[in-house]
Amino acid sequence: MIPARWDVVEQTPLCTRLINSAGASVSTVEHVMAALAGTGVHNVLIEIDGPEVPILDGSSAEFVRGILEAGLAVQSVEIRAIEILKPVTVTRDGASATLVPSNNLKIDFHIDFEDEAIGIQDKSLTMANGSFVRELCDSRTFCRKSDVDAMHASGLALGGTLENAVVVDGDDILSPGGLRHNDEAVRHKMLDALGDLYLAGAPILGKYTGVRAGHALTNALLRELFMTPGAFRIVECDAHTTARLPGAGVHLAEIPAVA
Repeated sequence: MIPARWDVVEQTPLCTRLINSAGASVSTVEHVMAALAGTGVHNVLIEIDGPEVPILDGSSAEFVRGILEAGLAVQSVEIRAIEILKPVTVTRDGASATLVPSNNLKIDFHIDFEDEAIGIQDKSLTMANGSFVRELCDSRTFCRKSDVDAMHASGLALGGTLENAVVVDGDDILSPGGLRHNDEAVRHKMLDALGDLYLAGAPILGKYTGVRAGHALTNALLRELFMTPGAFRIVECDAHTTARLPGAGVHLAEIPAVA
């Protein structure tokens, strides 16, 4: 058993890896965690027979589709959420991640890459009313061709192809069919952030701002949050609050047709 929790995250630059006290680990959990958050799943046991969650098409869309096709069971226990009470921020090497109070989960993200195919992108979304499913779930992970070549040379990411990631080389998009969204890169960073934030153990009521942030920085933000006295409180969600959580009221038809 490996808990999906912030304090068992092993720091890795390219994905989120969970590891338990016995040394068993599972990598690349962020896409399925985002799907769970974005479809309103609050209690789940995932069975996996390998060391990494399948990459599928590089997004969360197939996980979302599977969850919504299977359906959710309503349980008798009230949903709990983590309400942010005061700002918390972490910074590293010109990147930052911040949580501030908000009535519902909002995500703001800024990225800045040298590759012209990505460049500078900004996006803001409120994670309510199915916005994750409609706006983010089909956005794929992205990487530079030089990074892929280096990983392959080291025997890593051997299952990675142009079909399960957006691969860029300067101003060229190498993946067949091009982009699903003009700003697919920043959308995927928001997807990653939602998944990493769900390792808090409950939905967050607060605004997350990421500036060139990644998996490690978002995890560092959660660690800072839980170490900061008075920065949060656990609340039981009434019907009004539950309706403002990510995943409330989503349905299968909202998954983008491109995915």
